[in-house]
Amino acid sequence: DVLPSPEGPLPSVSITEIRQYLRARGIPFHDGYSCLHTPSLFTAGREDQPLPAAANAPYVLFIDKTTGSFLCTATLAEGTWQDFQANVELQHRGVPPASSEESEEDMRQAREDARCIWDRAVPLWDLLDEDETNKTKAMFGISLVTNATLKRFGVRYLRTARSLVFPWFSPRDATLKGLKLVRVEKKGNTITYVEETLPRFDSYRNLFGLPLIGRRDTELVLTGWELDALALHQSAGVASLALPRGATCLPPALLPYLEQFKRITLWLGEDLRSWEAAKLFARKLSLKRCSLVRPSDLQPRPLDALNQGLDLTKILRASLPASHKSIVSFRQLREEVFGELVNTEQVAGVKWARFPELNKLLKGHRRGELTVFTGPTGSGKTTFISEYALDLCMQGVCTLWGSFEINNIRLAKIMLTQFAVQRLEDQLELYDKWADRFEDLPLYFMTFHGQQNIKTVIGAMQHAVYMYDITHVVIDNLQFMMGHEHLSVDR
Repeated sequence: DVLPSPEGPLPSVSITEIRQYLRARGIPFHDGYSCLHTPSLFTAGREDQPLPAAANAPYVLFIDKTTGSFLCTATLAEGTWQDFQANVELQHRGVPPASSEESEEDMRQAREDARCIWDRAVPLWDLLDEDETNKTKAMFGISLVTNATLKRFGVRYLRTARSLVFPWFSPRDATLKGLKLVRVEKKGNTITYVEETLPRFDSYRNLFGLPLIGRRDTELVLTGWELDALALHQSAGVASLALPRGATCLPPALLPYLEQFKRITLWLGEDLRSWEAAKLFARKLSLKRCSLVRPSDLQPRPLDALNQGLDLTKILRASLPASHKSIVSFRQLREEVFGELVNTEQVAGVKWARFPELNKLLKGHRRGELTVFTGPTGSGKTTFISEYALDLCMQGVCTLWGSFEINNIRLAKIMLTQFAVQRLEDQLELYDKWADRFEDLPLYFMTFHGQQNIKTVIGAMQHAVYMYDITHVVIDNLQFMMGHEHLSVDR
């Protein structure tokens, strides 16, 4: 995915400007946690109706306080702050140009494919043989999850692919928008879960469990996995949702659906990366209403807690408030320090799979650190760094590339070859297979090239961090970005 190019940078808008504009146009609004809430421009029936200034109109349009993007949950109309203004100026009632025909065609195809799979999948308890049902539930570690819970969340099983099927129903009209398939792979003693979504990657925005949320629910537990949401609902009886891509990212487009909750507990997983992600997401959701479940042996992920017979309600009660005061005592840090001592390997960061020697030097990739690679022209810096970044990206580290020296097409070709570990020019029939898998990586490219204004570049980075939860930025290279006339200046 390519971020906006420098010719058309994303015009930034401040929350003050948004408020002033709404007041000037007489559009009522109130402040939410991450969004402003207003009546929708898109639900009015007639062209000649004035803008929705009526105080009794439902506030179903949400404007993101950070980006100005909006979403109407009643009609699913969405767009940028500029689209919103254009609709207000024209008093227009149509959906703004949110997506191209091509992407709409992709979405329609994904919906059709999802419908075919959904029709072939069967409820787990409908398998002819009870033994098969028990074996399947054991394989996914859900022997203790009741059929009533599976039924409530609409989970099915696709026999041919030996996969659990999790539906994505539209919150507006309960139509099937997509699916997630999860299957188990065993390598020796380790079990890994392989996921596939329809539609793919960024277009899959399912907050799993959303249709079950009532209007009066004010407390929520956000999990990183569908099976964790099932375990939480069954054991603790709480409203629970699963994020579409686990602890990898929280897309801003989902924030409007989380506005109704006064308290959100983030219980994303059992490792330190999930803990770091929970702290990051809490900032997006507004710290004052968030609390976090700290991963430990006595506080594993919800499904494991259910299987180990732990009290999930007790764990939720022991969650820590996300907002810290400016000054803390050691007593407040005590648990965090203990966590770091227990998890020294995880604290060292995400290890490189392809570079064991690098792990000895750098221990792993950690947030908030700067690594500088230097070397003469042609020594292989770009080739190495693209493999170094790809290694982390394949492990779910959201990565942003700023390639100021070589263009993105050439860079993507290098990375795709490294990803496939073979020369694809000799086997073009394999290109689509590898390109599809490569497309599912959390990898983004800035479209800058050559010398750039540093503020513009940092603006694009900040936007990417908010939108895509980027945790690893690569600049290649500093010299090209800064331009040669700056080289004498102390940078």
